[in-house]
Amino acid sequence: MIKLTDVAKKAGVSPTTVSRVLNNRGYISEKTKLKVQNAIAELNYQPNNIARSLGGKSTHIIGLIFYDTSHPFFGELISKLESMLFEKGYKVFLCNSANSPEKEKRYLDMLVANKVDGIISGTHNLDITEYQNIQAPIVSFDRNLAPLIPVVSSDNFKGGIKATEYLINQGAKNIHIISSHLHSHNPTDARVEGFFSILKQNNLTPHEHAFSFTMSPTIKKELIKKILQNEPIDGLFCTDDLTAILVYEAAQELKIKIPQELKIIGYDGTDLIRNYFPQLSTIQQPLKEISSLLIDILLKQINGYKPKPNENFKLPVNLIIGN
Repeated sequence: MIKLTDVAKKAGVSPTTVSRVLNNRGYISEKTKLKVQNAIAELNYQPNNIARSLGGKSTHIIGLIFYDTSHPFFGELISKLESMLFEKGYKVFLCNSANSPEKEKRYLDMLVANKVDGIISGTHNLDITEYQNIQAPIVSFDRNLAPLIPVVSSDNFKGGIKATEYLINQGAKNIHIISSHLHSHNPTDARVEGFFSILKQNNLTPHEHAFSFTMSPTIKKELIKKILQNEPIDGLFCTDDLTAILVYEAAQELKIKIPQELKIIGYDGTDLIRNYFPQLSTIQQPLKEISSLLIDILLKQINGYKPKPNENFKLPVNLIIGN
């Protein structure tokens, strides 16, 4: 393994000078900087970030903990976060927590032990009390993790309103909603609250079906078929696009005409869904703006900002009408 002293010997300078160049501290002539940088490149020297962190220095590493990196929405969000962080001089540790609270706890321990500069979390596991004790800067996407952890989300309540109004404007009267869980006490609950509020204003009866986020698509589609077969339903709001596509497929298999007999709308509006399933109407979350705000809030904390209790930031959503 190439050491800092090897770089110093190659550049013909002291180890202290190499350290000052790496940390951009003190005056170093451009000629000396260039000699050190050339030696680093030639030897392919990689600074030991863990050792640097033990010395109280920045690792320039951000931990990302998300539910499922293969999910189109989270995949696009993670991609944007990684690109934006890289442009700002940070690398990432990506942790895929899936539906395992134990896995998430171990990842948190790993990130804290490696003294990452900060953490961005967007998981689906509930009641992870370890978040309350983390000293590192941290920001959450769409989840209430702890009172002093800021939350960034799309305007879920307004999204629920827009989706429901769209179905009503299309002539739907018997409107149902399929959500991913009941009463998680997180910002995403507001999608359902917006749905209920608009139906109440229009004197329509709401019907809610809650499917677990971890349920397989095959089982979910069979449950959707039973709903479509047994309920007098002409409008359906799904709180994520993948479920809305399953509804579309189930309706086709049951010979239900869309949109004549059944109006459907989803939620997320990722590039993948819009490119490969453009017929789906959806509520689009502003992924670029969400990513930028998550990073801005995290960097403020890294630079000394102390969050106030229960800080929540909401970004506007758009109605995308399918073709």
